This record gives sequence, C-alpha cells and structure tokens, in this order.
Amino acid sequence: MNELDVVGVRVEMPSNQPIVLLREVGGDRYLPIWIGPGEATAIAFAQQGMAPARPLTHDLFKDVLEAVGQELTEVRITDLREGVFYAELVFASGVEVSARPSDAIALALRTGTPIYGSDGVLDDAGIAIPDEQEDEVEKFREFLDQISPEDFGSSNQ
Repeated sequence: MNELDVVGVRVEMPSNQPIVLLREVGGDRYLPIWIGPGEATAIAFAQQGMAPARPLTHDLFKDVLEAVGQELTEVRITDLREGVFYAELVFASGVEVSARPSDAIALALRTGTPIYGSDGVLDDAGIAIPDEQEDEVEKFREFLDQISPEDFGSSNQ
C-alpha cells in the first residue's frame, strides 16, 4: 500500500464529469478517479474546510463514529475491476467495511485519516508525472484554488 494525498477535485471536459485526483506520497504517480457531483461537492467542502448549514452524509457519518467511539484508521483504495474502483474503511477495532472510494475519501478528509492505494491499482490506473511536468500539476492546483463546491452542481443536504 502506498500513501496518497488528495490533490483536489475538478471537472473533466468535455464529459463534464468530476474527478478526484490523488497523488502518491514520495512518488511521481497520480491517481484520477471519476466521481459523482455530490461526492465532488463533499470532497471540495472538506478540503476547503467549509461546513454546510446542514450536515452532509459524510459529516453525519463522522459524527456517528465519534458518538459510538469508533476510530477510522485507514482508507484503502484496493481494487479496480472493469473500470470501477473499490475501497475499504479500516477501523481501529479491526473491522473493515467496503466503500466507494469517493465516499471513503470524503470521510477520510473529515477525520484526518490517511488514504492508501494498492500497488495493483496504482500500477493499472496511476499516471506517472515526472518532475519536469510538475508545472502542469501546479496549474491544476491553482485551478482548484479558484473553484468552489457550487461549481459541481447541487447536492442533497
């Protein structure tokens, strides 16, 4: 497993489909995962430290975990089958729960939980961006700084 950082969320053109971009810590691979607009909003809110007027599902889940004394220790992006990514939530008690990566990432950002990607997923779907292309990644980061969750459409609150 390789630790991943969340670079951010953007809308892929021309499909108008949101993606979350993860970066391998200590490596040069990036992992793009196509997600829904609701999850894009949830991830963007968490990255920007924004609190909606009413809790989103991921905020509620975080509050429930705290209320019942469960600690989320890891999020693992474990598999890619037929174009679909799979993830697991790993709790301090040893319990593992299957989850969509977008939901797992949104929850990890709210709880400060590290995110890991399997070697197989990074080998299959990771995109190596050498240092000389880092300027393009910086432009992407600047783009992310200029967008808001509202750019991804409405979400149910």
